[in-house]
Amino acid sequence: LEKPIDDATQLQKVLTEDYNFEAGDVHLLRNPKKEDILDKLIYLQDRLGPNDNLLVYYSGHGIVKNDVGYWLPSNAAKDSRIQWLSNAELRDYMNGMKAKHTLIIADACFSGSIFTGGYRDFEEFACEEMAKLKSRRAMTSGANTVVPDNSVFFKYLVKKLKENNSSCLSAENLYSKIKPAVIYNSPNNHVPQFGVLPQTGDEGGNFVFKRR
Repeated sequence: LEKPIDDATQLQKVLTEDYNFEAGDVHLLRNPKKEDILDKLIYLQDRLGPNDNLLVYYSGHGIVKNDVGYWLPSNAAKDSRIQWLSNAELRDYMNGMKAKHTLIIADACFSGSIFTGGYRDFEEFACEEMAKLKSRRAMTSGANTVVPDNSVFFKYLVKKLKENNSSCLSAENLYSKIKPAVIYNSPNNHVPQFGVLPQTGDEGGNFVFKRR
């Protein structure tokens, strides 16, 4: 794939320049192996506390095998699943995070397989109310489908983050802005997904993007 590193770098720029993400707290893994991803997740488990928020963005290959969804790191081999990162593994690491809010944004084929029960819609709350409750959410570029390398999803993810004038933007509000733009402008009418990571301790809160 040609675009993931450029996409991740662009998102890093938006988050650190327009939102309250400090440059030293953004960890960009270029073409990581599975152990690189796991090492970073373990590092975050040890470092993050109950007042922290965690955003994980993944852009790359994804696959479903025997009804199990996987991310394919740079050292993944087609004929061996040893270096594939399963959704179940990812959920376990998210469950072990001490952060109050976590959000996974996955731009990959079949990324919607991370959810149990498909898309779930949520009622909007004021930022102050959402921040009181623990959350474990994910947003993906599509359901169990192939998505293009030149990502329409990423284009509108960055566009809507840049256009946002509100002091705080919830993940589901961001999703509501991205979803129709992706559906109407993707070649195969991909439908982005948003929902709760099951069995990870979500209590009904939400991840909030706060502008500088």
